[in-house]
Amino acid sequence: MDPHVRDCIRSYTEDWAIVIRKYHKLGTGFNPNTLDKQKERQKGLPKQVFESDEAPDGNNYQDEQDDLKRRSMSIDDTPRGSWACSIFDLKNSLPDALLPNLLDRTPNEEIDRQNDDQRKSNRHKELFGLHPSPDEEEPIERLSIPDVPKEHFGQRLLVKCLSLKFEIEIEPIFASLALYDVKEKKKISENFYFDLNSEQMKGLLRPHVPPAAITTLARSAIFSITYPSQDVFLVIKLEKVLQQGDIGECAEPYMIFKEADATKNKEKLEKLKSQADQFCQRLGKYRMPFAWTAIHLMNIVSSAGSLERDSTEVEISTGERKGSWSERRNSSIVGRRSLERTTSGDDSCNLTSFRPATLTVTNFFKQEGDRLSDEDLYKFLADMRRPSSVLRRLRPITAQLKIDISPAPENPHYCLTPELLQVKLYPDSRVRPTREILEFPARDVYVPNTTYRNLLYIYPQSLNFANRQGSARNITVKVQFMYGEDSSNAMPVIFGKSSCSEFSKEAYTAVVYHNRSPDFHEEVKVKLPATLTDHHHLLFTFYHVSCQQKQNTPLETPVGYTWIPMLQNGRLKTGQFCLPVSLEKPPQAYSVLSPEVPLPGMKWVDNHKGVFNVEVVAVSSIHTQDPYLDKFFALVNALDEHMFPVRIGDMRIMENNLENELKSSISALNSSQLEPVVRFLHLLLDKLILLVVRPPVIAGQIVNLGQASFEAMASIINRLHKNLEGNHDQHGRNSLLASYIYYVFRLPNSYPNSPSPGPGGLGGSVHYATMARSAVRPASLNLNRSRSLSNSNPDISGTPTSPDDEVRSIIGSKAMDRSCNRMSSHTETSSFLQTLTGRLPTKKLFHEELALQWVVCSGSVRESALQQAWFFFELMVKSMVHHLYFNDKLDAPRKSRFPERFMDDIAALVSTIASDIVSRFQKDTEMVERLNISLAFFLNDLLSVMDRGFVFSLIKSCYKQVSSKLYSLSNPSVLVSLRLDFLRIICSHEHYVTLNLPCSLLTPPASPSPSVSSATSQSSGFSTNVQDQKIANMFELSVPFRQQHYLAGLVLTELAVILDPDAEGLFGLHKKVINMVHNLLSSHDSDPRYSDPQIKARVAMLYLPLIGIIMETVPQLYDFTETHNQRGRPICIATDDYESESGSMISQTVAMAIAGTSVPQLTRPGSFLLTSTSGRQHTTFSAESSRSLLICLLWVLKNADETVLQKWFTDLSVLQLNRLLDLLYLCVSCFEYKGKKVFERMNSLTFKKSKDMRAKLEEAILGSIGARQEMVRRSRGQLERSPSGSAFGSQENLRWRKDMTHWRQNTEKLDKSRAEIEHEALIDGNLATEANLIILDTLEIVVQTVSVTESKESILGGVLKVLLHSMACNQSAVYLQHCFATQRALVSKFPELLFEEETEQCADLCLRLLRHCSSSISTIRSHASASLYLLMRQNFEIGNNFARVKMQVTMSLSSLVGTSQNFNEEFLRRSLKTILTYAEEDLELRETTFPDQVQDLVFNLHMILSDTVKMKEHQEDPEMLIDLMYRIAKGYQTSPDLRLTWLQNMAGKHSERSNHAEAAQCLVHSAALVAEYLSMLEDRKYLPVGCVTFQNISSNVLEESAVSDDVVSPDEEGICSGKYFTESGLVGLLEQAAASFSMAGMYEAVNEVYKVLIPIHEANRDAKKLSTIHGKLQEAFSKIVHQDGKRMFGTYFRVGFYGTKFGDLDEQEFVYKEPAITKLAEISHRLEGFYGERFGEDVVEVIKDSNPVDKCKLDPNKAYIQITYVEPYFDTYEMKDRITYFDKNYNLRRFMYCTPFTLDGRAHGELHEQFKRKTILTTSHAFPYIKTRVNVTHKEEIILTPIEVAIEDMQKKTQELAFATHQDPADPKMLQMVLQGSVGTTVNQGPLEVAQVFLSEIPSDPKLFRHHNKLRLCFKDFTKRCEDALRKNKSLIGPDQKEYQRELERNYHRLKEALQPLINRKIPQLYKAVLPVTCHRDSFSRMSLRKMDL
Repeated sequence: MDPHVRDCIRSYTEDWAIVIRKYHKLGTGFNPNTLDKQKERQKGLPKQVFESDEAPDGNNYQDEQDDLKRRSMSIDDTPRGSWACSIFDLKNSLPDALLPNLLDRTPNEEIDRQNDDQRKSNRHKELFGLHPSPDEEEPIERLSIPDVPKEHFGQRLLVKCLSLKFEIEIEPIFASLALYDVKEKKKISENFYFDLNSEQMKGLLRPHVPPAAITTLARSAIFSITYPSQDVFLVIKLEKVLQQGDIGECAEPYMIFKEADATKNKEKLEKLKSQADQFCQRLGKYRMPFAWTAIHLMNIVSSAGSLERDSTEVEISTGERKGSWSERRNSSIVGRRSLERTTSGDDSCNLTSFRPATLTVTNFFKQEGDRLSDEDLYKFLADMRRPSSVLRRLRPITAQLKIDISPAPENPHYCLTPELLQVKLYPDSRVRPTREILEFPARDVYVPNTTYRNLLYIYPQSLNFANRQGSARNITVKVQFMYGEDSSNAMPVIFGKSSCSEFSKEAYTAVVYHNRSPDFHEEVKVKLPATLTDHHHLLFTFYHVSCQQKQNTPLETPVGYTWIPMLQNGRLKTGQFCLPVSLEKPPQAYSVLSPEVPLPGMKWVDNHKGVFNVEVVAVSSIHTQDPYLDKFFALVNALDEHMFPVRIGDMRIMENNLENELKSSISALNSSQLEPVVRFLHLLLDKLILLVVRPPVIAGQIVNLGQASFEAMASIINRLHKNLEGNHDQHGRNSLLASYIYYVFRLPNSYPNSPSPGPGGLGGSVHYATMARSAVRPASLNLNRSRSLSNSNPDISGTPTSPDDEVRSIIGSKAMDRSCNRMSSHTETSSFLQTLTGRLPTKKLFHEELALQWVVCSGSVRESALQQAWFFFELMVKSMVHHLYFNDKLDAPRKSRFPERFMDDIAALVSTIASDIVSRFQKDTEMVERLNISLAFFLNDLLSVMDRGFVFSLIKSCYKQVSSKLYSLSNPSVLVSLRLDFLRIICSHEHYVTLNLPCSLLTPPASPSPSVSSATSQSSGFSTNVQDQKIANMFELSVPFRQQHYLAGLVLTELAVILDPDAEGLFGLHKKVINMVHNLLSSHDSDPRYSDPQIKARVAMLYLPLIGIIMETVPQLYDFTETHNQRGRPICIATDDYESESGSMISQTVAMAIAGTSVPQLTRPGSFLLTSTSGRQHTTFSAESSRSLLICLLWVLKNADETVLQKWFTDLSVLQLNRLLDLLYLCVSCFEYKGKKVFERMNSLTFKKSKDMRAKLEEAILGSIGARQEMVRRSRGQLERSPSGSAFGSQENLRWRKDMTHWRQNTEKLDKSRAEIEHEALIDGNLATEANLIILDTLEIVVQTVSVTESKESILGGVLKVLLHSMACNQSAVYLQHCFATQRALVSKFPELLFEEETEQCADLCLRLLRHCSSSISTIRSHASASLYLLMRQNFEIGNNFARVKMQVTMSLSSLVGTSQNFNEEFLRRSLKTILTYAEEDLELRETTFPDQVQDLVFNLHMILSDTVKMKEHQEDPEMLIDLMYRIAKGYQTSPDLRLTWLQNMAGKHSERSNHAEAAQCLVHSAALVAEYLSMLEDRKYLPVGCVTFQNISSNVLEESAVSDDVVSPDEEGICSGKYFTESGLVGLLEQAAASFSMAGMYEAVNEVYKVLIPIHEANRDAKKLSTIHGKLQEAFSKIVHQDGKRMFGTYFRVGFYGTKFGDLDEQEFVYKEPAITKLAEISHRLEGFYGERFGEDVVEVIKDSNPVDKCKLDPNKAYIQITYVEPYFDTYEMKDRITYFDKNYNLRRFMYCTPFTLDGRAHGELHEQFKRKTILTTSHAFPYIKTRVNVTHKEEIILTPIEVAIEDMQKKTQELAFATHQDPADPKMLQMVLQGSVGTTVNQGPLEVAQVFLSEIPSDPKLFRHHNKLRLCFKDFTKRCEDALRKNKSLIGPDQKEYQRELERNYHRLKEALQPLINRKIPQLYKAVLPVTCHRDSFSRMSLRKMDL
């Protein structure tokens, strides 16, 4: 057997030796918290109960609300004082469960211990299991396991042929299918022959056809398409038995007869049948072309979804189409698709997931005899795609062919390969099989061979016998594959077509009737023998077939011969041939020559010209078909076999010349084609490696080829890398090469023929899996095939003699022995090992040789090796492992495993590569990134096999080189980033923890001698007492720490350096370094080896310095607390409350980041953080980075040993402990539960975006994105464009596909399912609970340290602050009960803390406790009420009353009720009852006043509650709600603190509704209230003297004066002790008021407010505040100037309510203040809608007029609302003070509206009968007030007589004229409008008519004289104004309006003339001597009818 064939087959069948690191999957690269595995692991989590999720969303709550609405609206169902009713309610409610032993006096230690036990039970073990991993690109340290090398498939299509039926059935028809690509003009599959004839028709051929083998009966086939496109057609060709007549004649009957007319044409059909029968008898073995058709494949696939077909599968939506390819079929190497640079085809060409379709083809085209060639076919196909196809015009042959097309199943049953082997052995060989059809890909496919395939396809194309003498017309060609020249030497290797034997010795082409130069469309498929000799050849014999039966003419006459030798110079001969044809049988020994050689004495057709065109194509995994590869393999095999001389081509190479030839053939490998290089890649690399390891002996000399081979390898690898770009993984490793190393490479065995050693796992850390390999592609991994002989196959049986049988026996036995063992771990007995006596007698060790070659190489070779360093590194590591394994050295001590020399080489190699990285990182960024990563992986691998100390020294040397370079760089971030990648990969080693020696403690120095003090340690700020240096060393990056825990020290140092705010330019690396730490901790957390708490504590010890590092970064952390508004509930969407003044929407931080500056600490309003000492400007971390850091902190705190932590806390200074508490405070906000509703809201991606935007922004502005990520992105881009949609073939990698991991789903699917939202909320809830419990544990440790040291009590306030903050956040019931327990313990240990020092905190605590007393969850309520009760009790015990708690609780309740949306009084009532119950059961205090005081308090709270219930009813009615709050506040007149609270609640409500003026008034009232009490307390000149000072701001303020008898004196305990009753409180209120006024646009009021503020600041000499105030004043006044004429404050309406339905509101009248420019229709619509919803729409009616309402005429069952627009009204004397727009719109108490009427009841009438009623309303308070509607208290009416109405009208007209005339700038349009209205003739009821009605005669009634005269004077004024206006207009108009002006003037003169006599007539009586009337002038003018209404 040929050595090359043997090598190939061995390469396809040999076992693989795979190195598997036992714990490799526990390295950080496979961190289960980053996979979808995380979801799996989260399955069993308990559901945490959160009040926010339980919030009453239920229907019952809604119904209750609706009932309340429908009830009467009376405010006063119960008088405010009805104690009885309130107590009655309370007595009847049920308490919650009481906590057992709450009142016992248990010692504090005992309580702590119990709390501790309870807190520690049922905790979630793995914190990171609850925390989604940071959003990274692919984790850099993960190397994906390469794809298993396997046979290549494109996308696979299953085609089933169901039936073929013609109109007439007279003879058998034969069909074939194949795929063609029109664009590439290429046939892209072999033929599939199928036979759908009935048994009867088959019977006609019985004499000619041997019994059919089952393999030829297939009717279904699987086609593979690597490059699907719109150009692929499925072509179906039909043939029939040869008969006399050309194709047209033979097809005629099929075209004219119809099945329906069968009976009519019965005789004709009989005749046709008998003819057919004769032809079948005589010519049954010949065929003729008959018809063809084609199907445009993509049309079927793309429309398969939409057309109605009888398919069962459902349409798959496009979204799911792309990805499903790789999941469906991981045996395809879809990734290879993208090897082509251009992506092939487009998405619509995806064949993997369409709906199966059944097609019925009804028309066939008759085959034209002269159009048989492929060229013609391509023309037809191209034409078919055009709309006006020529083919459409042809007359078709009607038939019915039914075929099914569907995506091929994963593992089809009964399937045969193209060689007719069974894909999977199947039991029943009688089942009709499915054939796999071999693909001829349209373009190159780069996949290494893994199976034995050796096929030859012969395509006879055309023959030209035109010039041949003699009769040769019906020509057929017989094709034979010969192994000798005798006619019996034809080999049975030609595959049968359909319904025939499996193999035959000859094949005939179809006959074209009477054609001397026919074309052929035949495909002859031959199975090549494994070894070819010079005698193998193809023989073509040409016959003339006589169709007519004539006497003594033979059936076939040979008319020519030609042949093709198979080998030429030892290489397979393929390609396009044009052969001469000989007329007689060729002579002896012809087969070694080609027919082109003119043999003597032979006759040739047409003078030895080429007349026969034929193409021969080989598909072989044996023959390379590349001269360079052939030469190389031949030479290497010659060396192996020692056969000289070697014949290559026409050269003979002697042994002495062999060395040069070999070297040149190695370097010539570069010239070979890429495709064969890839196909034979495994063998090629194996041979090159063999040459390195076993230098050949040539002519007695050992020839060292190491260098040549190394160069050749480097160049081949680089070539693959460059040309197959889309085929790289994220690290730039080519997947073909990676899988070669992983699976195929093994140390060469020295005896070429010995079996390969494959011992099983020998223990040790390397776990071996040998993969048995069969000659088949694994469709999963264990498909084995063996050769199954079909019973009808006349194959040679017996011993394997021929090479083919040898091949078969190798393949067959492999498959049989190792069935299903392709990837299982394969352990063999030791006896097997002993039989392998010479273990590995190789001369050199490959890894040593490789390291040596690499170290010594230089120049371009070194460069190309560096480019692909990963390949050599991985090769070296695998070689080392194999060496250790096969030499049983795995148990040897690491120091003695490898020789010194090799270690030196490695050290030199690592060192030079490190220096390359350092020196070239700016120039060759991409290359250096790859190199850096490769080096890191190499060192990581070495940690598994070499001495660790040695590897650490290598790491150290790399680090040294980088560090020395860093100092000289101005911008180090790129290099630091490379170092981070390097470190991260090394630390991803699965034994990272062990490598850090976690168990050895840092030993303290023996004596208190100067030890390693903290001065040498890196982190600053932690000075410690010398006494316990050991603890400090554990918590700092001290020298001992870094020596002991080498890698952890590197990681933490890296973190400290990068996070250091002074680090220049490393800002962009924050995320990267934090992710590294996060990833490490996260994988320790989930590592099963460290699940035991003691071990975990050891692991956590490696990270203790992390706490210090994070404490240092406090000022830089993202401030999660900003998203909380007020002090109470968290708002899930960040509020803009602190930005509202500036009104800008971009927060300052972002703005500054955009501007490129860092963010100064001060711009973070509301930040609780310590301002940094040096006042340095810090860059803030992104939210994501901060969150990652904090979760790491919590992990260390959770897992570290508590005693160690406690010792360390004891050492810390107060400042540092406070910093730690600040961190914990931040953690509370950071991990707060967001709530299900937020997840639903975030569902549409918004949250993810906003959170990441900032990080992305930072990265873009400040960070540099590395070239590696760029490269990954690029290659990923290519992968994503590939038609398959997936870059990975195997399932293993699927998990890693980006779009599969869970965090990416936000972008992929916008809407998550309910279940996903539930799951997210579940995780988030558990994370929040666990995080808060860790915080609570830590707080407890801090409290313990305080108890121990006594000196640190000052930090208890901080502890309390964190506790309170956590109570304020959204917490689970589990956490809250522990939290309350801790709070109770804290209060009992340090009672004075709350009641004396931290009084603010006491108020907060009361608020929180009350808030939780009203929780909907009973456990929370029981704990909260217990805490509240104990708080009162402790306060009482300190001073015999608990006034403080009383007051705080009352105030808290008020503010709670006022602000909380979903507050439920029912729950609070139960808690109050619980507190009462405790008081009743408290035996110890029974004798004191305590129980009574508690009862009083509870009843009072209950009263407030009842009021609030009412507020709740009116939640929807803003006016009513504010009225209620107003009333409650009034009820608190005696209790200033509470009144203040309610005023603030009102202010809050107003602000929510943007009623800024009202909010400002509430604040002014609050300030006045505070001022009253302050002036009682202390007499300071500069403070305002009570409310009086505020009169200028609002006349309403006086109601705040503390004059009533029951005013509390502010000295009393607990009164006015809130934070507002101080000078700073007053200032704060006033500043807020000014801000609100400013927002309301009332700048004059701003000034008034500041007038009160300025003296205070002046007295305090606070220049900074004063400058701010004056700045704001300047702003205010300049706005007054700018907005002149553009200001708008409010619109007023009178609203009257009539009808009993309104309850209290019945017959009440109000003035409502609405926003500026509110139309009557708007308020009317609002009120009508609102009350309609409440009472029913048919009940509410709006009264449309403004006449007085007569109650008797109204329907008692309806509710009436009357709404009228009113305007502010001023007496004439007031007008002199109210000058500006502001004056006229501020402090308004009187309003007016007018109603026109006539005496007979109509609204409008003639001029002389038109009266008008003016109504003037007075309100109880001036607007703006602290509410938006104010009661009307007084109403008066003035009635104007017709002449007075006329006077008003004329005055108004005159004013309009005057205004239009003097307007500046002039407005001609307006002027002309007014003029037209005044002097236009047409004006009805115009001025002239008014004059004629009222002035034509002097009135008879003397009372009207004065009116008459006044009107006369008005007209006088009017005419003058008209004249002015005309004059003005003249000056404004253009020439085009001259005529218009004249017309106006004419009209004016006409008017003037008409008015003249009327104006000039004076009433003589008025001009007599002066009457004494003047003194009564006022009363006289008002004498007109006037009605007072009081």
